[in-house]
Amino acid sequence: MIARKADLSPFTQQIGYENRVTGQDSQTLTEETTMSTTTGQVLEFTLGEETYCVSIDYVTEIVDINELTAVPNSPPHVKGVMNLRGKTTSIVDPAVVFDIDEETEPNRIIVFDSGVTENDVAVGWLVDRVEQVVQVEESTVDRSPAQDEQAIRGVIKQDDGSFVIWVDPGAVHS
Repeated sequence: MIARKADLSPFTQQIGYENRVTGQDSQTLTEETTMSTTTGQVLEFTLGEETYCVSIDYVTEIVDINELTAVPNSPPHVKGVMNLRGKTTSIVDPAVVFDIDEETEPNRIIVFDSGVTENDVAVGWLVDRVEQVVQVEESTVDRSPAQDEQAIRGVIKQDDGSFVIWVDPGAVHS
């Protein structure tokens, strides 16, 4: 005989029993537990000495830097375009966008979903290094002290005392 865990969720919603310990009904308890567990997954990358991250939901792929074609009269943060699987992709230097003074050595491109931009064009960011994908707990995210709270979602506290700046590419490209 195989023991299975029974799914009682249809019954708890219908009956709405009260938890004797917390005094909350089962549906409220389940919603609060789900909401407080995580904020989501982010892709960490470096620009110079600092670590930044973006929601993994925006990222379609990570590619090596290939030959870029410069576009005359483009803004200073647009470094050019490249052909990525038959699609013209604008390549942006976020170090210029975020006014990072130190020298960076980009060697990877984070390609974002075309829905990130207002006019649905493919865009990629030049980054020095792609670090990792991590799960972010809500308790580790603080509000941004920056004036531009749309582009900066928050500051993530790391276990070692360092910080990761959580940026929103949708706000940067809007």
